[in-house]
Amino acid sequence: MIIYNVTINIDHSVHNKWLQWMQNKHISDVLATGLFNNARFVKVLVQEDEGVTYSVQFFSDSKEKLNDYYQNHAPRLRQEGLELFGDKMLAFRTELEVLSEHFHSEN
Repeated sequence: MIIYNVTINIDHSVHNKWLQWMQNKHISDVLATGLFNNARFVKVLVQEDEGVTYSVQFFSDSKEKLNDYYQNHAPRLRQEGLELFGDKMLAFRTELEVLSEHFHSEN
């Protein structure tokens, strides 16, 4: 499994508008590409003067699907965020590969 992780710091001045856009449009638009199985949206728990930081993680079955996303969908979807929020939003992206998962088992 591949996780496409996008970490975003959003300025306080557009925070509420951005949060609604993420939860009601952008995440759904990315999932609508059919290249990701699900997404997880989390708040990074650090105090910052410059804004609020979040992470959105999109889960895919393969690196090939992630590459398809980069080539055929990412430019359009990233552009929308830039047009709406410009320099009020700072994002960086990482790719993660799940090697194994471990869960607490009840005895």
